[in-house]
Amino acid sequence: MRNSPAPAEPPAGCPLCPRLVAYREENARQEPDWFNGAVPSFGDEQARLLIVGLAPGRTGANRTARPFTGDWAGDLLYATIDRFGFSEGTYRADPGDGLILKDAMITNAVRCAPPQNKPVGEEMANCRPFLIARIAALPMLKVMIALGRIAHENTLRALGYKPSGYTFAHGAEHEVEGPQGPLTLIDSYHCSRYNTNTGRLTEPMFHAVFEKAKARL
Repeated sequence: MRNSPAPAEPPAGCPLCPRLVAYREENARQEPDWFNGAVPSFGDEQARLLIVGLAPGRTGANRTARPFTGDWAGDLLYATIDRFGFSEGTYRADPGDGLILKDAMITNAVRCAPPQNKPVGEEMANCRPFLIARIAALPMLKVMIALGRIAHENTLRALGYKPSGYTFAHGAEHEVEGPQGPLTLIDSYHCSRYNTNTGRLTEPMFHAVFEKAKARL
């Protein structure tokens, strides 16, 4: 894995991606009370589990400044995190709810909300040094859960691997090398409203991924 001079967390007003900056500014004009910035990771700095999403949702993390907070995906994710003992407190879709993650952290491959929830390749590449640095800054890291194919591919690239060698499949486990030693990357379908409404991802399927992660820890 290559070294990176980037910090683990970009500044809220990160200027690297013109399209995302323009979208941030448009959202700020429409909703000046929202966060409208590069969303920082959330969780335990000694975490052994890192959960990687795609990007902040416009009305979720982009509004609240906490990953997966304030949208449907967060309702399922945080309930599952609690079920498996990775949190303390009660999730109320509000960053002021006092929720604490234990032995876990949540981050995103792209830290700013993209239009239509779809970052482009250049934006993912621009943001990758922050993911590299975030992974490197977790000294106890053992397991990563990638929420969706794009998170899977970006995580592999951040670790210095070509995604073509590691096929994405729900529940698949991949043994890779991280900056602190061996890591297990576990794939999951993204916990989006679309995936859950269509039955592509069910609650038991999502729980099974966390069961695997818990067993690996």
